[in-house]
Amino acid sequence: MKPDKETMTRRHFLKTSTQATALAGFSVATQAHGANNDRIRVGLVGCGGRGSGAAAQALTTGEDVVLTAMADVFEDRLQSSRKNLEGNEQFGQRVKVPVHARFVGLDAYQKVIDSDVDVVLLATPPGFRPQHLRAAVEAGKHVFCEKPMATDAPGVRSVLQSAAIAKEKNLALVAGFCWRYHLARRPFYQRIHEGAIGAIRAVYATYLTGPVKPMPPASRRPAGMSDVEWQLRNWYNFTWLSGDGLVEQACHSVDKIAWVMNGVLPLKAVGTGGRQFPNNEGNIFDHIDVFYEFPDGVRAFMAQRQISNCYGENSDYIMGAEGVGTIAGRGGPTITGKESWRYEGPRSNMYQIEHNELFDSIRNGKPINDGIWMAHSTLMALMGRMAAYTGKEISWTEALNSEEQLVPDNLTWNMDLPIRPMAMPGKTEFV
Repeated sequence: MKPDKETMTRRHFLKTSTQATALAGFSVATQAHGANNDRIRVGLVGCGGRGSGAAAQALTTGEDVVLTAMADVFEDRLQSSRKNLEGNEQFGQRVKVPVHARFVGLDAYQKVIDSDVDVVLLATPPGFRPQHLRAAVEAGKHVFCEKPMATDAPGVRSVLQSAAIAKEKNLALVAGFCWRYHLARRPFYQRIHEGAIGAIRAVYATYLTGPVKPMPPASRRPAGMSDVEWQLRNWYNFTWLSGDGLVEQACHSVDKIAWVMNGVLPLKAVGTGGRQFPNNEGNIFDHIDVFYEFPDGVRAFMAQRQISNCYGENSDYIMGAEGVGTIAGRGGPTITGKESWRYEGPRSNMYQIEHNELFDSIRNGKPINDGIWMAHSTLMALMGRMAAYTGKEISWTEALNSEEQLVPDNLTWNMDLPIRPMAMPGKTEFV
């Protein structure tokens, strides 16, 4: 089974949202958001499949949730998302986005934040995430923040600062690292942390799938289309926007490695990778293997590939001194060794659960803050990309303090934006 089917489930959520609450297995708190407000107003930033799914999940959490503002750089995506949401029989009557609350453009995110919303859903390409997150928390908004959190180290440092601001302001900040909200994965990792397989010796994670958004040939670029628009319409193929396949997609697997290690940070990483098939104007690798070293000699191995007609797998193998923990694809987790265990609980929709818990935490006045670990998992993925792109051994400190800024300052629609050349290990310098 190809690992991107879970992503497709997310992107097609609008078609199945009626069943989402039943799958979630969680009750929704009924108390009001505040003493003088019986509604939770939501603003959506990024109206593609991912953002539309997040909006649907937010609306599914309770009758008190109303979508009141939307933003995207492309008007057609905003209008399509709005119409699909309005047409949903379960919650469409709570999609109340008047013309004056539909914002289009590079500054549209700020207009949503400045509108009368309580929660902001951030689902644009991740290169924009640090800027959007900072604006949201500084304005006192609760946030659902889709993964990954940044595409470069300056962005991660900004996210860590934003997480601290959210904590200080008692704001909810929930990450789109959805496996952390999966009913079967939670007891699995808890048992491992409690010693079910003894001391961790090694972790092997796979994210082997096909291409997500292949880059079209340059000949298909319409006459007069700006550099910025062309790259935004093909955002997955540019490191400043997506991070690349390891950072944007396989970050889920990297996050599960971080989850196994329970907050212990990697010391350093070495990576290999490259581009097997031409990518026209894009500049991301299509395969990367990363080898992480942790304290006490623990190693983690991350295999990522996005090439068609190849073996596919999305699994996790945790080797301990006294047993092995395995998650084979989307199947139930198992533990073998001194303690044998297999998850036999209810199935769950992890995408819905993360929103249920976000909105419950807001209603209950006990906001969740995923800020630190979501930033660390993002940096772990970036660290692997840095190692693979440069061919160097990269320490955690070097990765965190990297000054390589991929995201342009003062981005404008018609500016010249040359595409960075494809990295070449051994020649590309670490910055």
